[in-house]
Amino acid sequence: MSEKVYIGIDNGVTGSIGIIDRGSAYIYSMPVVYEQSYTKKKQMITRVNFDEFVKILSPYKNKNVLVVIERPMVNPARFKATISAIRCLEAVLICIEQNKFPRIYCDSKEWQKELLPKNVDKKDLKRISLDVARRFFPKVDFAKIKDGDALLIAEWARRHNL
Repeated sequence: MSEKVYIGIDNGVTGSIGIIDRGSAYIYSMPVVYEQSYTKKKQMITRVNFDEFVKILSPYKNKNVLVVIERPMVNPARFKATISAIRCLEAVLICIEQNKFPRIYCDSKEWQKELLPKNVDKKDLKRISLDVARRFFPKVDFAKIKDGDALLIAEWARRHNL
């Protein structure tokens, strides 16, 4: 069997997609579109740009792939954010299923415990995640990326030979 490609997904419309393929690493912001909400209230929502997401994953269609998705935030006190995360997850799952990629879920604490420094203040997690990912993957362009979570999820899976 060919070498495995690890795809880490930091779920959500502000999330990202990290890919480790034969020693090369790539990271992409979750592709999104903005449109009028489906509710009566006049407001905009953010959705996954499905066609762009498919383009990101298409080079891996016939490879030995494992997709690792960080569990989405589900919190009744943050209803709008929860609905957005679940909508995003559904779009991601449909794309993964169409490509027949196997998938597993992980909790953020699993990969953070192993790859981030101990006792990081929650408000500093994104910044430190980006710093760690930059050190692990110095050739990757992180210019438009807010954190390294997706790539660190893929790296965590690779280290565990999942």
